[in-house]
Amino acid sequence: MDECWPDDSSQTLTFSFITPDVWSKEFADEKTIKSWFDAFETGTPIPLSGLAFQPNRIAHQLNGRGQLAMICSHLGLINVDLELATKLGGSSLVQAKRNFIAIHRRLADGLNTLKNDYDVILIDCPPNFNIVTKTAIIASDYILVPARPDYLSTLGIEYLMRSVNGLISDYNDYANLDQGTHADPVDPKVLGVVFTMIQEYGGGPINAQRAFMNQVRARSGLSVFAAYIKRNDSLFADAPQSGVPVVLRGYANGSLQSVVDGLEKVTDEFALQLGL
Repeated sequence: MDECWPDDSSQTLTFSFITPDVWSKEFADEKTIKSWFDAFETGTPIPLSGLAFQPNRIAHQLNGRGQLAMICSHLGLINVDLELATKLGGSSLVQAKRNFIAIHRRLADGLNTLKNDYDVILIDCPPNFNIVTKTAIIASDYILVPARPDYLSTLGIEYLMRSVNGLISDYNDYANLDQGTHADPVDPKVLGVVFTMIQEYGGGPINAQRAFMNQVRARSGLSVFAAYIKRNDSLFADAPQSGVPVVLRGYANGSLQSVVDGLEKVTDEFALQLGL
């Protein structure tokens, strides 16, 4: 399977595949998602397809069994968000609506240069609801919500879904009211919630976590993945340093391999919902 994975503003995904030194030398100046957003301001847009690359260590590990490409992130995306916010106004209500549509579908338009090259495009979003995140939602066919099963995280799910629904409603209203936007309505499907950082006891999540997982099932109206991602600090603590996802490495230790098995179950459930 071919995948492309643009990273969020924290760059944690980027540095899980390439080292900070390589990023600084080869990508920071002109080959990140920030570079792509910045190019609009200079009047010389660049295609997203030109920023996607295959990390060497991943390509070697896959050895022809599919392809994984990524687009690097940049901490400067925070500034991009501020710049986009200044462009949302307009001299009239009609112009403001057109600007809203143009800004929020910028990433959707950009992904048109990639969609025929990959089976799946995953967009890693930061844990906030800024404009860059909103462009990702408008560009998406599906939304997957990762969450920890604790009090604050589960409260955040409800807030997130209210915000997502409000964004989609506003976008579609503006698209329908003014034909000058040339934008079709969007309707991304929420696949559900996948729980992470699960501590197990007796073959399942500990009681405290299970209670919050059940609350989300009962109150949110969202589907909750049957599979989940287990917590294992021994496995995940230094995994990014290797530049190779843990699912591509074998483990003789049974407890470590069980974490990998859990990740594969999450992936299988995700793929099944997408019909892959």
